Amino acid sequence: MTPPLVLLHAFPMDSRMFDAVRPAISAQTRLLTPDLRGFGAGPALGDPPPPPDLALLAADVIDEMDAAGIDKAVIGGVSMGGYIALALLRAHPDRVGGLVLVDTRSGADDDAALERRRVAADKADRGEIAAGPDAIAPLIADDAADDTRSTLAGIAGAVPAASIAWGQRAMAGRPDSTELLAAVRVPLLVVVGEKDGVTPPTVARQMAAAASEAELVELPGVGHLSPAEDPDGFSAALLGWLARRF
Repeated sequence: MTPPLVLLHAFPMDSRMFDAVRPAISAQTRLLTPDLRGFGAGPALGDPPPPPDLALLAADVIDEMDAAGIDKAVIGGVSMGGYIALALLRAHPDRVGGLVLVDTRSGADDDAALERRRVAADKADRGEIAAGPDAIAPLIADDAADDTRSTLAGIAGAVPAASIAWGQRAMAGRPDSTELLAAVRVPLLVVVGEKDGVTPPTVARQMAAAASEAELVELPGVGHLSPAEDPDGFSAALLGWLARRF
């Protein structure tokens, strides 16, 4: 029997990034797509917000699973959602029946990435954030469909500056999860867009090679937000893997 599936959205997105894949996946398995704290309809960060830490978001996901009566699930995440999936695996391995890592990485940020996050967080503190299309342009393929680009830009444009700052600092503080991934003994699916310039296919191949139970799918012509850019390809890859492994 296919276990429930939890999919965690990317930054700076909310669960609406999964709207195009929701019908196909929900027809095959129970699907939970929570809005993470500070994003969409998720819990508010609060004033003052808690110290930036992705483990807090992982704990929120466990609370969502408990509220839904889900003891164990396949945990998947896109980009930041993948970081949170790994944080959940670290804290609650007994709740993870499988892992789906999409357009993400297991390693910690290098010095250059840390500096970019620091600058972005400091700007967000001043209310200076990339809005709409400018926030999306580095994430999706240049030839992404106009309606996809518009939808994603609208989602990104609704994220508060405080969530941008908090999220950047939380991602900067995440630990390296490469050894954790190498020790995974549950089925693992790694999905990456061919044109992902943020976490490119070479990074995905390294993750897949590090784990003993991994399958790798590279989606042609797709950038960093695979489920939204190629919903049919993503759904087919995910559902095929679920059918084979569960």
